[in-house]
Amino acid sequence: MEMKKRIHLELRNRSPSDVKELVLDNCRSHEGELEGLTDEFEELELLSTINVGLTTVAHLPTLTKLKTLELSDNRISGGLEVLAAKCPKLTHLNLSGNKIKDLSTIEPLKELASLKSLDLFNCEVTNLNEYRDNVFKLLPHLAYLDGYDKEDKEAPDSDAEVYAKGLDGDEEEDEDEIDEESSDDLPGDDDEGEEDEDEENEEEENEEEEEDQSGEEKHDSEEEDDDDVNDREVDDGDEADGEDERGEKRKRELDEEEEDDD
Repeated sequence: MEMKKRIHLELRNRSPSDVKELVLDNCRSHEGELEGLTDEFEELELLSTINVGLTTVAHLPTLTKLKTLELSDNRISGGLEVLAAKCPKLTHLNLSGNKIKDLSTIEPLKELASLKSLDLFNCEVTNLNEYRDNVFKLLPHLAYLDGYDKEDKEAPDSDAEVYAKGLDGDEEEDEDEIDEESSDDLPGDDDEGEEDEDEENEEEENEEEEEDQSGEEKHDSEEEDDDDVNDREVDDGDEADGEDERGEKRKRELDEEEEDDD
């Protein structure tokens, strides 16, 4: 992607003065120029231009608040004297993987009074005898070289860590925004638990009501059966009484007929 287009995308409807961190890694620069990067980025504190084909920092705009500058994996071989004027507050500078061969090339960095960390990994200058001691003598205000101090203790806040911290911060903000949107669209776990519990309670109540209704219907049915049996018994008793009465009446009639015959 071309650098100018990348910068346009990075702005995202913001003005250059609102940007504090700008990552242009692996973009194509135009003849070593940082197209689209201007003095308007006056609030910029971190600039990363890794592997963009730079041969010089002469075209770098004036960034008076810049603290971290990533220039690794380019083809810079000199011209570092402009950094003191363009980036006077620079504290972390990464020049690893460039074509820096001797100490005289980095000597102008002593004008950067705030520079605390310098990285020169994979540069030919690191092959010089007593390289580390000579760099610390040349830049007495320097605290860390290639991630370690004069006593070979690892830096707690190296260039890479500062750079990664800035990127992680952006990712965390994006994740927080996504989480917030998700939480607005979806019910919370507690609400889901309460809804499930309410549904279970409703199902249990419905089952109990159905059982009660079934029991009542069964009980009513049994009572109706008992009533039918009692009614049948009463009817049978009435019929038997009627037959007895008719039998006795018939017997009296026969007795009376016999008396008349006599």
